[in-house]
Amino acid sequence: MSTENITTTAAISPEQAERIKRVVCEILEIGEDEVTETSLFIEDHEADSLRAIEILASLEKEFGVVIDQAELPKMVNLRGVHLVTADAAGW
Repeated sequence: MSTENITTTAAISPEQAERIKRVVCEILEIGEDEVTETSLFIEDHEADSLRAIEILASLEKEFGVVIDQAELPKMVNLRGVHLVTADAAGW
């Protein structure tokens, strides 16, 4: 089995994933039922770059981590946010 498709998301607990989703939805001002793992923040939810920075800052506060702003290009959807947050938190 190839490890290319295995992502860090598996290391995130359901509670952590729910907290991340809650933060993202609050910043994007959308319902939790409107966002999926792969829905794109800009294209599907009309977010702008300021929202991405707000998501990053809120996640840092929520989880007590530091996320490098260079990670912003990866944070295009919930899956990307999971990966970046898990990496920053060492999950």
